[in-house]
Amino acid sequence: MLLKRLHVQTKQHGILTNSYVVCDEVKKEAMVIDPGGEPERIAETLDVLNANLKYIFLTHCHADHIGGVQELKRLKGGKILISRQDSEGLFDENINLACYIGMEKPELEADSRVDDGDLIHVGDIEFKVIATPGHTKGGLSLYSEKEKLVFTGDTLFSGTWGRTDLPTRKF
Repeated sequence: MLLKRLHVQTKQHGILTNSYVVCDEVKKEAMVIDPGGEPERIAETLDVLNANLKYIFLTHCHADHIGGVQELKRLKGGKILISRQDSEGLFDENINLACYIGMEKPELEADSRVDDGDLIHVGDIEFKVIATPGHTKGGLSLYSEKEKLVFTGDTLFSGTWGRTDLPTRKF
């Protein structure tokens, strides 16, 4: 497995978000997790890896995690995956909080909604979807047992946990 972490900036205010490119080295299938900005840079990374984008996985619907989705999909394809609970936040700025950080209102539609326990395959890499509500009502994490790797979005940070006091985290 190839893993690239990119610190990407949102367009309007330069908020930094971690975005990840996961690639099966043999089958050259890839998944991008939380492309919050700089979609051209993410696309270049996929080109360097000679990878085909299979999925754009969103751990949650906040604007700083979805800001680059539309352009990345236009550039490289890939199916947009998000939880059922957070899918409405892809087009509602009161949920994705775009208006709070001065971003343009996103207008996205998920290609598929995923649930706790679903399995996602990128080449021969298997990820289990784990519901981790709290930061948003539909927050998700991805876990690969084989790779001993978990992606948590804003659920966990180094040494602490993500905010749970935002207006859209209602259950």
